Amino acid sequence: MKQTGNMNAPAIPSETWNKVAMITVLFWIMKIIATTLGETLGDLLAHTLKLGYTVSLALTGAFFIVVLTLQLKAKTYIPFLYWLVIVGTTTVGTEISDFMDWTLHLGYLAGSLILITLLLNTLWIWHRTMGKIEVYPIAKRNVELFYWIAILFSNSLGTAFGDFLSDTAGLSYLQGALVTASVIAIVVVLHYATKINHIVLFWIAFIFTRPFGATFGDLLTKTTAEGGLDLGTIPATLVSVALLGILILYSHKKKLV
Repeated sequence: MKQTGNMNAPAIPSETWNKVAMITVLFWIMKIIATTLGETLGDLLAHTLKLGYTVSLALTGAFFIVVLTLQLKAKTYIPFLYWLVIVGTTTVGTEISDFMDWTLHLGYLAGSLILITLLLNTLWIWHRTMGKIEVYPIAKRNVELFYWIAILFSNSLGTAFGDFLSDTAGLSYLQGALVTASVIAIVVVLHYATKINHIVLFWIAFIFTRPFGATFGDLLTKTTAEGGLDLGTIPATLVSVALLGILILYSHKKKLV
């Protein structure tokens, strides 16, 4: 979805007054790759390296806190740092969802309900505190903090929903990807064909690009008996890192996302 705003507003110097990525087609492509990376990296830690959900959550949580602290302290938008935080939220989101399901035994449906409640409360407090919700541009640190909290809950919710489709609803990974892709397509149509609030559509798209990327990650890594391609978590993670890295380098040059 393209960025919309007040065309009569004074120009904001992106190098000085903005801390986050512009919402473009490239943004959504990178977001999907980042979610795929978060899924494969989370599975690499918890399953391939056999660290378990608790240790994996602690490790990914520590990484997320470090990169988020650096992002909040930055004076301007730095694509590499920004997308490290996005990867941090997708990886932590994977571990939060799995921890709630497999360690706390809440199940993906209950986990999804808890996470959507947390997300809606975050958005409500954000709007109540700031008077509006904006996703670009963002310059104030308190607004950016709301932004990242909402993104963390969105990615965790997307993970839980994706796992619900495959593990509880019984859909194959490809079918789950098609379901979430259909939702994203509907959101795109609504964005261009209706006057539905674009901020609402942004968060819906952000949530559903997470299970789309996650189910694609599962399709790459799970065994053929489980409906996957059995490429393994390490090759799939390396491919995702390479793709995202190339696009980050491009965005550093173009300052597009």
